[in-house]
Amino acid sequence: MSNTTMHRAPEVHEYKAEMKQLLHLIIHSLYTHPEIFLRELISNASDALNKVRFRELTGQAVLDSGTPLEIRITLDRNAHTITVEDTGIGMTKDDLINRLGTVASSGTLEFVKSLKEQGKTLDVSMIGQFGVGFYSVFMVADEVVVETRHAEPDSIGLRWKSDGKGSFTIEDIDKPTRGTRISFRLKDSATEFSEEYRVRSIIQKYSNFVDFPILIASQGSTLQKVNTIRALWQAPKDTINPDEAHEFYKFLTHDYQSPLGYLHLAIEGSVNFKALLFIPATPPVRPFILDNDKSLHLYTNKVLIEEHCKHLLPEYLRFVRGVVDTDDLPLNVSREVTQSSPQMAKINKVLTSKILGLLHDWSAHDPDKYQRFYTAFGQQLKLGINTDTANRDQIVQLLRFETTHTAHGSLRSLKEYVERMNPEQQEIYFLTGEHRDTMLNNPNLEYFQKHSIEVLLLTDPVDIIIIPTIGEFEGKKLVSIDKADIRTVAASSQEQKEPSMLDSALLALFKEALGDKVEDVVPSKRLVDSPVTLVVGKEGMDAQTERMMKMLDKTFKGGRKILEVNMEHPLIRNLSRLQLAQAGSPLLRQYILHLYEGALLLEGNLPSPAIFIRRMIEIMTDATR
Repeated sequence: MSNTTMHRAPEVHEYKAEMKQLLHLIIHSLYTHPEIFLRELISNASDALNKVRFRELTGQAVLDSGTPLEIRITLDRNAHTITVEDTGIGMTKDDLINRLGTVASSGTLEFVKSLKEQGKTLDVSMIGQFGVGFYSVFMVADEVVVETRHAEPDSIGLRWKSDGKGSFTIEDIDKPTRGTRISFRLKDSATEFSEEYRVRSIIQKYSNFVDFPILIASQGSTLQKVNTIRALWQAPKDTINPDEAHEFYKFLTHDYQSPLGYLHLAIEGSVNFKALLFIPATPPVRPFILDNDKSLHLYTNKVLIEEHCKHLLPEYLRFVRGVVDTDDLPLNVSREVTQSSPQMAKINKVLTSKILGLLHDWSAHDPDKYQRFYTAFGQQLKLGINTDTANRDQIVQLLRFETTHTAHGSLRSLKEYVERMNPEQQEIYFLTGEHRDTMLNNPNLEYFQKHSIEVLLLTDPVDIIIIPTIGEFEGKKLVSIDKADIRTVAASSQEQKEPSMLDSALLALFKEALGDKVEDVVPSKRLVDSPVTLVVGKEGMDAQTERMMKMLDKTFKGGRKILEVNMEHPLIRNLSRLQLAQAGSPLLRQYILHLYEGALLLEGNLPSPAIFIRRMIEIMTDATR
């Protein structure tokens, strides 16, 4: 069908002062990346194609019915020109005036200025949905020509032209086909965007999942489709298989490994969105650095709005990768940063619940997979204990720990621990340390090993932070076995007998020799094979926490601890006899000091190993004379 019109001189329309100022802000202030212009033009073309597809599906009359719905981009690297053309719904003269020539609502400019002065983002719902994104093209072009024809059969072709400053013109043209063609010559500072490789990379980054073919041609070459990846999150769940999902994950994340698993969501209700979320198999090399920079990709109508939208998930779940697509969010005018909104909070809440639900399902039905997940991301998951109070109980259920009753690398939940507790046991016991092997040789474990009482072995520094927050589980308090006031389950009356006069005298000597180095010296009910151990009293903190504090602050001095003495140990009995025979012997004080510093050495807090070794040599020399 032809579109023959009578050619008249172009009509000149002046931008209103408010529009001129708004255009200046849009072109010079709102976009941080010039490449965004192409995303905006493709997004507008996609919207136009969606509208004409709806008209056809609803049986309305459409010009050129049956024409393929597509977006064509033509580049000329020599002339530095770009043309973006679609076969969408097109525009009428009123559309050109009202959508490309005026501000959508009064007060918009003042609103934009105010937010800009405050350094805040802009809400597209306040300044119109079309046209604003379109004007980003003036970042890279001095003049833009729009040739269009509406899908109504009796429409006419129109040309809109502007430099984005004082005015725009509109004139009738011969345009036999429906749709919109936008063409312009690039500024000298933006000629890179006439290179085919550059345009392809922008499309693959921002618009790879647009629902219509995006075709590109350069220097007279034939058109080639650029967006080749299917937007799987938009597809019905039963139409994709795991292999296809895994390939999509690799494309999205550039990870060579397949993910551990994924969630495919289509949520309708108080908030509407679709999502495809993946749990990676392994963390990045530096998880706490790189993960803070990455998050889910946020799309609207398959067009990327924000590459790493941190508002979509709580920080402790940022290891999750994937895509969320929603129309329910207000976006700033450049679509680069999402606004804080009730809808975003709702999406965050739903996603968090679904992810935790998936992890609970793995823990119950696929423990091997869950252990692989926990080994990779357990440390990050634990951070939710102190930051996500609404889901704290769920996260506690997901925690796993090595224990004295598990093999190296095997993990156990708190629920499993409680189910295996001795009937008379009232508390959940734990020990902190750097390495399992070292912890298993900790003197404070001897009583628990002797009586087959299970103890959690906490080697993750994060555990020091989260355990106090948990406090108790199923009515059982979590108690460090380094604490002096721990309740032991005595196996015999011998463990609870009062110290003899000789023992009391020796303990008094220990206190005198150590002075203010310790909070107290008491007979031990927990030691079996070791002569002494240090435990936390009112002033001290466990050894792992103390080491961490010293790493953070070189001047930190740990609190005094209580020295427990195993009155049944052969060495202690010998010291008691030596005191009886040679009460004033200086060797006794040397032995006591050496036992104390040996306990410091075991917990990793010995301040001067050189002095310790020198004293040991002196003691051995005296003993071998």
